[in-house]
Amino acid sequence: MYITSCSDRTGEAAQFFLKGNVQLQKREYKEAIRYYTEAIGKKGDFADAYSNRGLAHYRNGDLEAAQADLTKAIQTDATFEPAYLNRADVFLATGQPTDALRDLGQIAKTYKDSTFYQTRLGEAYAGLNNAGQAQSAFDKAILLDPKNAEALTNRAALAFGQKRYADAQADLKQALVIDPNRAETLNNQALLLAQTGQYAQALPFVERALTQQPTQPYYRNNKGYLLLMLNRDAEAKPLIDDALRANDKNAWAHRNLGIYYLRQQQPDKALASLQQAEKLDSSVDQLYSYLGEAQLALGQKAQACATWQRGQQAGDEQAINLINSNCR
Repeated sequence: MYITSCSDRTGEAAQFFLKGNVQLQKREYKEAIRYYTEAIGKKGDFADAYSNRGLAHYRNGDLEAAQADLTKAIQTDATFEPAYLNRADVFLATGQPTDALRDLGQIAKTYKDSTFYQTRLGEAYAGLNNAGQAQSAFDKAILLDPKNAEALTNRAALAFGQKRYADAQADLKQALVIDPNRAETLNNQALLLAQTGQYAQALPFVERALTQQPTQPYYRNNKGYLLLMLNRDAEAKPLIDDALRANDKNAWAHRNLGIYYLRQQQPDKALASLQQAEKLDSSVDQLYSYLGEAQLALGQKAQACATWQRGQQAGDEQAINLINSNCR
């Protein structure tokens, strides 16, 4: 996100605005919000103050207030481009890539050669499942700044989703050299190791990510999955439950809960969780393998074999093994 400076502002409003900027730079977000609110009280059409207060709200975890302030900044001054860029960030954080892309389009002429802008553009296209445009944007972001660890991490995630694991590893390795403590990069490295069954090696990476962001639900869910794979079910369950409380639309967390119930020999509960995962996102890894296992445990062999065939069509090697073991 971009912090704006005071331009052509005078008097008390400007003084409060500048004090807010100092607190924002110091990461004292509540104090920054207080000063920006004072500035807005003195000058109701202070677009810069609305924009920076929105940024302070964003960094303080209040995405609804952030969006409201950035929208107010744009309503106050429709030509105020930093507010569009910052609001796109909020839209991406709240799962609204179409809205993010619209805001980014408003400022394309000015920001097209910004590595930050191209990174956000790539995220928006990735959120819309437009892999080609996302790849182009991430490539440009990295060309503009080869040390953009965020763009490298995001490009790795795109490659991971396309099963281009060598490309993903190359980008993650470079990103970790640039910023060894970036939480998203650490989490993605854990996922990549897990993909090849290196669960014990993956666990420290996701734990380091959680050191940076202890309540991040996706990281907590991923740690839960790794613990399941390491036969530490009792430790895994609270993490998966936390992830679902934070976002009950997380298909991966529903899948992991299904795995937990399978391991606890509760196939009826496993089936319900796995069916919910399928409803939300049928592309989740190994979903049909576990779904078929739950059906088989409930005596539904024909349905299990049909489910595993769907997994086979998706390229799931575990599903293929289960077909060979149970359906010939």
